[in-house]
Amino acid sequence: MIKTIAKLLAASSLVSLASPVVAQTVSTPAVAQQEGEEQTSPDQADAGQSLAEQDLDGAIIVTGNGLPDAPSVAAYASTTLQRNAIVGAPSGKIEDVLTNVAGFQQFRRSDSRSANPSAQGATLRSLGGNASSRALVLLDGVPMADPFFGYIPFNALAPDRLSSIRVTRGGGSGPFGAGALTGTIELESADAATLGTFSGQALVNDRGESEASASLAQELGSGFAVVSGRWDRGQGFFTTPDDQRVPASARAAFDNWSIGLRAVAPLSDNVELQARGLVFDDHRTLRFAGADSTSEGQDASIRIVGTGKWQFDALAYVQARNFSNVVISSTRFVRVLDQRNTPSTGLGGKLEIRPPVGPNRTLRLGLDYRSSDGELQEEAYSAFTGALRERRRAGGNNSDLGLFVEHDWRLDSLTLTGGIRLDRTQISDGFFRAVDANFALVSETLAEDRSDWSASWRSGAAYAASDAVALRVAAYTGLRLPTLNELYRPFVVFPVVTQANAELENERLKGFEFGIDLTPSEDVTVTLTAFDNKVENAIANVTLEPNLRQRQNLPAINAQGLEAGLSAKTGPWRLNGSLSYTDATVGGSGASLALDGNRPPQTPKWAGSATLGWQPSPGWDVAVTLRHVGAQFEDDQESQSLQSATTLSVFGQIPVFKRLSLVMRAENLTDETIVTRNSGGAIDLGVPRTFWLGLRYGI
Repeated sequence: MIKTIAKLLAASSLVSLASPVVAQTVSTPAVAQQEGEEQTSPDQADAGQSLAEQDLDGAIIVTGNGLPDAPSVAAYASTTLQRNAIVGAPSGKIEDVLTNVAGFQQFRRSDSRSANPSAQGATLRSLGGNASSRALVLLDGVPMADPFFGYIPFNALAPDRLSSIRVTRGGGSGPFGAGALTGTIELESADAATLGTFSGQALVNDRGESEASASLAQELGSGFAVVSGRWDRGQGFFTTPDDQRVPASARAAFDNWSIGLRAVAPLSDNVELQARGLVFDDHRTLRFAGADSTSEGQDASIRIVGTGKWQFDALAYVQARNFSNVVISSTRFVRVLDQRNTPSTGLGGKLEIRPPVGPNRTLRLGLDYRSSDGELQEEAYSAFTGALRERRRAGGNNSDLGLFVEHDWRLDSLTLTGGIRLDRTQISDGFFRAVDANFALVSETLAEDRSDWSASWRSGAAYAASDAVALRVAAYTGLRLPTLNELYRPFVVFPVVTQANAELENERLKGFEFGIDLTPSEDVTVTLTAFDNKVENAIANVTLEPNLRQRQNLPAINAQGLEAGLSAKTGPWRLNGSLSYTDATVGGSGASLALDGNRPPQTPKWAGSATLGWQPSPGWDVAVTLRHVGAQFEDDQESQSLQSATTLSVFGQIPVFKRLSLVMRAENLTDETIVTRNSGGAIDLGVPRTFWLGLRYGI
């Protein structure tokens, strides 16, 4: 406990460093992007614009946001989704929203109702094949990945609480922090003005499952406070095909809730204090009766943002998470493993300062810190007698301290950017210990402490050739530490055993990209990006024997491809689309030589999404989404395939009275077979055709 408090105080001290800064002026926010539009070169007002120029009444402006976008955003491939696209997902799930972005990928095709939470990693550009997240997911600047496993608690991220999402693809370690190996996903919370005093919705589907959420928002002086909640529950659907079901087969039942609290208050004309809390609890069942998992968390953060002449952003956060999981034998259908407790703690913070260096330059200086500490506690049981066989404990501590500097220059139509980052990564206190039922030692691993300094960088340029054409080019590197789960926790998906590896090295990314953004009219944007990315020391589950795998560092995963985006609007009609093609291969040598040239597991070549929407009048919204994901392999040997899937989904909102609307949703309208797992012919399926009906107020 003392050690944890000390770490929290150390992280909180980042905030105190910024408190003496006296702010004098504010910057105008970046120009808002259209729904689903690729980021082009945003025109931003000079950082020296005075408060009076923005608000002649002299009122204090509270935004609840971080610092304005730096000009560097124009040089990198990014997509911004606005609120109407976020709250109009046919499934109501944030991962469904993100799937509309070219290059976004989860480890599996299952959403957060029917997947094991520990498999819900997020990545970009088909640089996956691993359940841990290779993309950095931020909520109001705070990393959301689980400290032990590295997965994203998607069920805790309710779409109706958000105002916008920006996805930046490519190595983005720079000012974002380590973990942005393949890119960064930034979620921004909605403020009180956006949410209104009260907003909420309640829906039920054709299986009797329910979804309910609500927010209360209140302006308090010049600040505001928001409290929100969401509860989803249901019996779920059978993930097992009809011809593979047994008496022990169970529906993918789910029951999860979350409560968020956010408050923003001004400390002066251009300094504001932001505080946020999140509590969530998630229960799921997978495949067999008794195969229950839980995921829970309690997060808190505090942030001080100054938008004056000396701009600054100081953040500190703490996360308490836990995970449990019961594994049921697929042959005898009895409990064989009880991962009863996996407590973990994430502590960290960030300080960024932007000193005044001239009207056409932006200098970003800062540091960030993250510590992840956790321990697995599980018991293994005999499938034949039910007797306790082993007690296992595993865990450790990972930390990263980063220093960064980035400088942007705006020269008429040309924007140049470059930055460097130094990370001191530390892996310590790692262990795995197993004892039998009589506490006799079965096996033990005591990993050596190790630390390292690593440098990463990124640079780019954006050129506005005309009002309709913008060109960009960027090169970058990135860094990701192995998670505590990858280092120390073995696991079994019967009959395959996957061993941990305490010697895993950090993953490194090197890459470059070229892009063009076309804006032939105010209502049409077309983007195209070609990229070449390489992850060195990529962590993967490597097959050693038919029923034995081990986590290992592959020499490399190479990915080259194209990403395209479209946003168009005419009258009440809109069309948003994305398409990605990725040629990803494993570079193998030594123990992994046999994998050389194989496609990484869980990585399709083609993925695309198109949404046609119709808004004839305010409050109305009808949208049809067609989505395709190509065939991919389950395993590194390319012996088990997952067939391609094309789905059609519909969202409809019809005003009834004032702010009250009728909501109708249809998922997988054609009832396409979506194979999410293929283990030796044992199949798991994704969501079948599902209809939702309900009421929405003020969203």
